[in-house]
Amino acid sequence: MASGSLVIKLTAGKDDAERCNQAFNVAATALVSGVPVSLWLTGEAAWLALPGQAANVRLAYATPLDELLEAVLAGGTVTVCTQCATRREITEDDLIEKVRIAGATTFVAEVMADGAKPLVY
Repeated sequence: MASGSLVIKLTAGKDDAERCNQAFNVAATALVSGVPVSLWLTGEAAWLALPGQAANVRLAYATPLDELLEAVLAGGTVTVCTQCATRREITEDDLIEKVRIAGATTFVAEVMADGAKPLVY
């Protein structure tokens, strides 16, 4: 088993279903493998933190995004970038349960932690 954690930053949402699904798939696979995961939703991916939005992203031959999101929420953390949320007028009250809003300070702390491996999609 790998040591450390995986910090995944997703910048795409419904606008790029393939890249979006890839990030969620890697996050869910890492969790099943015992790797701690923190998934950051930035840019257009911020919308995926709202109820029902992940179900709107469909990709042929891929696990539905809403199922992958449930898996990540069950075992990892999901965060929406503060600035991205603010630009889209998304508040904590709008989010799916267990999703948080946090800023660059938190992101930097996570990627700089011992053994952390950052990925950007």
